[in-house]
Order: sequence, then C-alpha cells, then structure tokens
Amino acid sequence: MTDLFASDVSSSSLSLETEFEEKVYTDTSFENALEAARSGDRLTVDEAVELLTTGTDTEGVDAERKEEVLRTADDRRRKVVGDEVTFVANINNNVTTACDVGCLFCNFKDAPPEFKKEGGNGFTKTVEESRRVVEEARERGVYEVCSVSGLHPSLVLDEEHREAVEGTSRYTPPDEFVKNPGTYAAQIRAMSSVEDGGESLHVHAVTPEEAAHARRGTDRSYRDVYERLADAGLDTVPGTAAEILVDEVREAICPNKIDTDGWLDAMRGAAEAGLKTTATVMYGHVENERHRALHLERVRDLQDETDAITEFVPLSFVHENTPLGDRGVTGASRAEDELMIAVSRLFLDNIENVQSSWVKYGDELGARMLECGANDFMGTLLSEEITKRAGGDHGEFRSFEWYAETLRSMGRVPVERSTDYTEQRVVDGPPYGPTLGPHADGTPLLD
Repeated sequence: MTDLFASDVSSSSLSLETEFEEKVYTDTSFENALEAARSGDRLTVDEAVELLTTGTDTEGVDAERKEEVLRTADDRRRKVVGDEVTFVANINNNVTTACDVGCLFCNFKDAPPEFKKEGGNGFTKTVEESRRVVEEARERGVYEVCSVSGLHPSLVLDEEHREAVEGTSRYTPPDEFVKNPGTYAAQIRAMSSVEDGGESLHVHAVTPEEAAHARRGTDRSYRDVYERLADAGLDTVPGTAAEILVDEVREAICPNKIDTDGWLDAMRGAAEAGLKTTATVMYGHVENERHRALHLERVRDLQDETDAITEFVPLSFVHENTPLGDRGVTGASRAEDELMIAVSRLFLDNIENVQSSWVKYGDELGARMLECGANDFMGTLLSEEITKRAGGDHGEFRSFEWYAETLRSMGRVPVERSTDYTEQRVVDGPPYGPTLGPHADGTPLLD
C-alpha cells in the first residue's frame, strides 16, 4: 500500500486526493445538481460531489453556493419532519478500551498488555460493573444505554463461542487480564437489566466491527450473532465503524478493520434478525468529496434493501490526540461540516432523521446544523469517552433543560424520543426531565 502519510498533511481532502483512484470530478454542473436537489430528484453521486464541493469548477467552498445548498436542505428538512427537534435520555457504557486493531483516527483503544497489569491506562468493566452503572442511570430516568467498545481478546459472543475459539490465536483467557469482561451476551443482559425482573432499558450496542469479533473463528452468520444477542436483550444496533465505506480509504486509515462489504453484511444481518439500526459516516480525514458521496450511496442502497436504518449520523473527525492528527490531519472545516449535514439530508431520501452531534460539533455549531438539514440533536449521554479521549472538549452531558431552552430560542420544538423514534413527547416545563423510561417521571436527570 502507498504510504499516504510520508509528507506533511495540512488538509484532509486536497493534499491526499492524488493518492486515491477516486477523484473529485464530475460530468455535471453545480447548477444542475442544485436544481435536482430543489426538485426532490434522487441525487446521483456526481450531483452529491457537486453539492459537497459547491462546484468542482471552482477552488474551495463558494460561500454563496454553500448557502444555497444549506437553504435547500433546510427546506427539505422542514417538509419531511417539520420543526420538531428530537433527543433521547441516554448514557454511554463502553465496556472496554482493549483493542489492537490500530485505526489511525482513534485514541480510544489501548493495547491489550495495558490490561495485564494494575494501573494501566486502559479500562475494562466486569459484567457486574456494567450492571451497576446502568442501574444507577435507570433510577435517574435514563432509558437508553449505548455501548461501543474495543475488541478485548477474551471477549466472546457466549460460552458456546468461547468453546469454539479456546486454544486458538483468536482468543486469550480472561485470567491473563486484571478484569474479565465476560461475554457479549452477559454484558447485554446486564445492561438491559432484564435479570432483575424490572422493565428493561433499551440497549443500543454491538457495532458491525464488534459483531465480526463475536463471530471470529466460526462460520456463524451475522444474523445468527445478532439473533443470539437479541435474545439476551439487544434492541438496536449502532451503525458505527462505518468510517468511509470505500475500501481505498479504509486501507489507509483502518486496514485491520472489516472492509466495506463486511460492514454492509453485518448491517444486513442485524436487519435480518429484526433489529433496527443507525448508520454513520466519519469524515474530515484523508478522504475526498467523492468518497463521501460514494459512502452516502452505499448507505442509501442498504436502506432501500433493509428499511432498517432509523437515523443517519455524520461524525466530524476529531484529530487532536490521534495518530492521524500527529501526521498533520486537522479535520473538516466548518463549511465542510455544514455541507456534509446538508447533502446527507438531500441525498438520503429514504432516511427520515439526520443527527447533529454536539459531542463532535459543540453547542453552537451543533445547533447551526439544525438549520442545515438535521432534525435530531443526539442525547443526554451522562458520560462520553470515545471523543473525549481523541481530544474532544465539548463535555459529557446535556440536560433536558438545556435542550428545551436551546431549541425554543431557535423557534424549534423540543421533543423527547425513544431510541427507535416510535415514542415521542413534546417537552414542556419546567421542571425538565425524561418521561419515557421505566423510572422516568419528569424529574431532571441531575440536580
């Protein structure tokens, strides 16, 4: 593979574009692409490239053209979902940072040797520790637990999977580590709280990459993996680990990760198991605008096939404490962020909800994205570890009061939602607190 990082890198798209086969040029014009978007036509990849670049006929982002794209996307948002902005009462419970995949955009992982000694930099939670974290959150009124973790060498799907991989290079016994993460099934049961006889929480967990880890060394299908996890209490699947669904980009930033087809196969398996999913894009690193457009096309095609994706989540690359950041990759510009949200709204005509992440964008820019085509504003989180470890500095929690006041000041309607969007409630108050969960009675999550 060509070393994409042999020279100093100052821009994610321009300085590395010539290293890739996919180039930023089209057979159409910005004007034609904008007219297609305004008319509600299903956009082509070339048209998406024109909108993302504000025209390949000019260098950089044209400010006036950009505003035309943003207005068009905001008009589409208003037509599709109105002026309501949704959010969810949730908590992150990431089980482990143990991972040796070596993705260049990540600072969440820690090499497994860190877990073979006390006082290492990484963390792993036992099944009982996960149960306690989630039970406390449930008592506060949280009703969604989101879990995205590293690939711990001893973490397996269930005891049957452990028996299949024991004694192979694909497995390390848990007694070699400070803490035992148990199995995916046991962690899911603990996080859903189904074992205590109470009303369970909604568990949004096990990414396509984790599903691949949970079937390693066997010929199990992704459907089988997700069906077993659904039986344990898994409710929906986060479509993260997508990064950019173009293999020449994946080979540059995460060569040891599942490839594009692997990610799509896992998502199909989740849908076949009856689970709803989300889908993401992680942009602003080494990819160019055609890569972003091709990613959107693959997500749209997947949704045509499965009808399982409830929301699309653009994730702007946070570079500060990452290997890519060390090589000079500095992330997307504000204009690129705005255009990514807008073109996602215009291109993904079969996905109703587009999310703005305050974790990635911060409060001010995150709110701005709600004027560029987004209609969902993420969730309360209560804790966040992945972006923070990569250098993000936008905090770990947002209250219902913050949501209500921020959204009403923009002339938008704050709406509490369930993970899958099937339950929704306009947030009135004060006091401001969740009501959709098993212990949610409108009391604020934190004093």
